[in-house]
Amino acid sequence: MKRAQAVLGIQGQLSVNSRFETSLPASLHNALKQGVALDFQLQYQLIAPKVLAYNLRFNPWADTVSPISYKLTYHPLTDKYRVTIGTFSTEYSNLQVALRSIGGIVKWDVHPVNTFLAAEKDQIYAQIRLSLSSHQLPRPFQINTLTSKAWGLDSGWVRLRVETE
Repeated sequence: MKRAQAVLGIQGQLSVNSRFETSLPASLHNALKQGVALDFQLQYQLIAPKVLAYNLRFNPWADTVSPISYKLTYHPLTDKYRVTIGTFSTEYSNLQVALRSIGGIVKWDVHPVNTFLAAEKDQIYAQIRLSLSSHQLPRPFQINTLTSKAWGLDSGWVRLRVETE
């Protein structure tokens, strides 16, 4: 993990900046080279303040934060790696550079204007997590995620450092 930061805006909005250091074990790199696409998810979770967390979890009218999905593929004809986020994709000639773009985000708006007060900065406890979406893998590889720790890429929940704008 290189950076895990939440920025509390002057109007009470909260955005996330992150950068993960990800590396693939040899077995996953080989699968990628064989044409298996690797899907990752960047998830956000608010733990405190508890009243807001309660409202977001149980109030169906409250906004929830959808995870960001990344897809990493290898194209042997061009010898390039492609990272796709939604409909946007970028090609990289180096795997390490492609992996740096996975989980890296700037100004991901997770809570809208007027969600927090500036005085609540020290009470905000939020975390993010980057993980390999094993359920997106082909069935034979899903078994590998259950039996081999190398296939279960997961950063674990990382606490966000909250700063003001």
